[in-house]
Amino acid sequence: MKGNWTSILPFGIFVLVCALCGTLGGGFSRIPMTVAFLAATASALCLGWRRQTLDERLGVLARGMGEPDIMVMCLVFILAGAFAAVARDAGAVDAAVRLAQCCIPPRFMVAGVFLVSALISLAVGTSCGTIAAVAPIALAFSNVLSLSPCLLAGTTISGAMFGDNLSMISDTTIAATRTLGVAMKDKFIANAAIALPAAAIAFALYAWLGANAKPAALDVAPSWLDAMLVAPYVLVLCAALLGVNVAATLFLGAVLSAATGVAAGTLGVEAALESAGKGTLAMSETLVVALLAGGLFALVRNAGGIELATRLFSRFVRGGASCQAGAFLFTGTVNLFTANNTVAIVIAGPVVREMGVEAGANPVRLAGIVDIASCVVQGAIPYGAQMLIAFGCARELGFTLPAGELVASLYYAPVLAVCAALRIATARKPRRALKA
Repeated sequence: MKGNWTSILPFGIFVLVCALCGTLGGGFSRIPMTVAFLAATASALCLGWRRQTLDERLGVLARGMGEPDIMVMCLVFILAGAFAAVARDAGAVDAAVRLAQCCIPPRFMVAGVFLVSALISLAVGTSCGTIAAVAPIALAFSNVLSLSPCLLAGTTISGAMFGDNLSMISDTTIAATRTLGVAMKDKFIANAAIALPAAAIAFALYAWLGANAKPAALDVAPSWLDAMLVAPYVLVLCAALLGVNVAATLFLGAVLSAATGVAAGTLGVEAALESAGKGTLAMSETLVVALLAGGLFALVRNAGGIELATRLFSRFVRGGASCQAGAFLFTGTVNLFTANNTVAIVIAGPVVREMGVEAGANPVRLAGIVDIASCVVQGAIPYGAQMLIAFGCARELGFTLPAGELVASLYYAPVLAVCAALRIATARKPRRALKA
């Protein structure tokens, strides 16, 4: 369908419901995300009622909810919940905290979480897998360091998004380079010029915030048993570094955590199975949000909402700098609606390429800008996969992460946006232009 203003109305309803719930309900942390998505989905089902029957529109919704990327994401959520729950009940999280508290100075702990999360994500090319592995340990530090769990969760997400953005094997990197037709090494260099300064600033901010940590005294000294319980985390990280699939890695982590817990006597076989079951069920809200987000995007795309956004942004492209700015805004807007950075790049990439051909823009810079825009938005929206995994891990550990406070702890995303804006504003005439 040809898009008009009504085709993007569901997104406005989603924002309106969130704003009303946040205002009347006492804060953004109390927003029932599933209700907001249901309201937006109900309005999206009304789009195109003159051209399609309700059954046809429900078919579009079902196909969107059943997209392969959405299903794989849900599987990762389920396995992440099982892994986090079994590791916690086996005592692996407490053991990791005791070992880290013994070996790392407290004032460097927060900055260390950012660095470790960034390096792991850079190596494995996935922010979701990194957050699922690092978040349980990082959140557990909040008790022993008297720090906000939101700060530690935000540090983990920020580091993971940095690594995902630059990694050569990341889905976003592959999507950006393929849709813009550039080499990975060229895109990496252009991207690093913006991401590395932003990461350095974020690292300094987290180091400054972590300097006020007040470590609690160790109740029990670390022992060989702690090293045994932490071994599944180490093996999972090694498997991820070797390029093992994220789902397979998390399944391996859950099995190894149960096995070490049984061997160490901290967890029985039946208790391990029960923990895994409860962990998967704890991700139910996360799964519902992911499914509804996929269905909502499919309905809006079917109604022409994405086509409308393409036409609107194309009007403002007049040269190289405006093309980069338009690419950033368009990709970020699509990502805001799809809540999936890879999908946003796949959708926005061809459009950005067309804008680049007309403006004579540098494709390498456009590829970097597109990837950065998706990283900025994906790393800051509370209904994205990264934050949903963090929420699930926190819930398993008994923490409550207010969405507003968590978003306020994500320093890397806004710093990266500022660095990208400065880069765009100082852009020179490109040596290489896109060809049709």
